[in-house]
Amino acid sequence: MHIARLHGIADLRVEDELAPEAGAGETLVRVTAVGICGSDLHWYEDGAIGDAKLERPLVPGHEGAGEIVSGPRRGERVAIDPAIPCEACPACREGRRNLCHNILFSGHGVTDGMLREVMPWPADRLHPLPDRVSDVGGAMLEPLGVALWALDLGRVPFGGTAAVVGCGPVGLLLIQLLRAAGVSRLIAVEPLAHRREAAATCGADEVLDPSAASPSSVSVPASAADSDFSSCGVDVAFEMAGNDDGVRIAMESVRPGGHVVLGGIPGSDTTTFRASLARGKELTMAMVRRMNEVYPRAIDLAARGVVALDPLVTSRIPLAEAPAAFAAAQRREGLKVVITP
Repeated sequence: MHIARLHGIADLRVEDELAPEAGAGETLVRVTAVGICGSDLHWYEDGAIGDAKLERPLVPGHEGAGEIVSGPRRGERVAIDPAIPCEACPACREGRRNLCHNILFSGHGVTDGMLREVMPWPADRLHPLPDRVSDVGGAMLEPLGVALWALDLGRVPFGGTAAVVGCGPVGLLLIQLLRAAGVSRLIAVEPLAHRREAAATCGADEVLDPSAASPSSVSVPASAADSDFSSCGVDVAFEMAGNDDGVRIAMESVRPGGHVVLGGIPGSDTTTFRASLARGKELTMAMVRRMNEVYPRAIDLAARGVVALDPLVTSRIPLAEAPAAFAAAQRREGLKVVITP
């Protein structure tokens, strides 16, 4: 079978390997769609992400869908949950499986991911896909789950106000979720013109270029606010840019006593901000770690048409051209690049 392995920085090779066999508790899945995520690009560009380093040639990919090819569920279309928690550590026992001490994650560390034609995966991490959700939509359920978990962490008040800083695929999905959640005003901040256009299409009331935005402009006008206090900024700001400028804009845009949710992954594994800004507003901050058991909710939202997944996929590229797909994702010319094994 064909498989794509990352051997080093920008060294992604499509190779032939023997097809795998399913182990105990596993099912073989024919992979039909895999999204390229920003974290995949960290592996590709840096050979690392956070404190994890490339230790051996690794198969990337953790946003995927496929069709079961073995066992009693043969022929079933599924979304592939990339996380395998241990179910035994304190975090798992407390219901925080995304924080599992011993988690295995597709395309991370030493766990091979989804950029291959066939992969074995635990049967209980394969979620049935409704007919209304396409294969590429199934691959988009993972970033939708991240956006949904960020929304949960943000605790946006119903009818409140929000800002999304960074409008890549997760940010655009978050905009759709916030609009469905009933926010009264939604501001998006994004440096790339085509992503600003997408943010407006997804439901942002105002879309700003950060090079032209000031703290006062990234706020809710008094005419749209319930009180003078809330006109000082939005209730919750979501940072999905992965850089210090995005964090700064998010903190500047939120009202005193508001919430800031940091979802971007910095390339340097370091985030810095002015302590006086955060302390002066007495901000509550939350960090996003992937997602926690939200696949069923994400699938339901997609099946009911609450969020649109397929329009965010701007490139579909075969597995044989995986290096070109990563180069396209690196240029950030479109929105989401999906590889179709």
